[in-house]
Amino acid sequence: MKYKKHIFICTNQRPDGARICCGETQGLELVKEFKKLIKDHNLKIEMRAQKTGCMDICECGPNVVVYPDGIFYGKVQLQDVEEIVTEHLINNRPVTRLVLDFSDTKIEPNVNESM
Repeated sequence: MKYKKHIFICTNQRPDGARICCGETQGLELVKEFKKLIKDHNLKIEMRAQKTGCMDICECGPNVVVYPDGIFYGKVQLQDVEEIVTEHLINNRPVTRLVLDFSDTKIEPNVNESM
């Protein structure tokens, strides 16, 4: 495998009035921050962050997925990126408060109500 971790950040955008999408809510800013922190932590050879299209869980966005772990994060904000990089990418501990629970029919992240 080329990368130890591969991070995909949804940047999909739809026309006005369509279903909500991640690209409207900081998608590209998240990509930029992940790339910056991966570089700052000297992880560029081992890890890659890149934009992706729709993951079809738009209402939980902005969405991020980390492979090969298959961990999906929802409602990711710029202030969450450092925690994901430090905890998940470096220390291999997913950030549970942002992990999407696909066993729940509503598919909502385990985020605090205050977010």
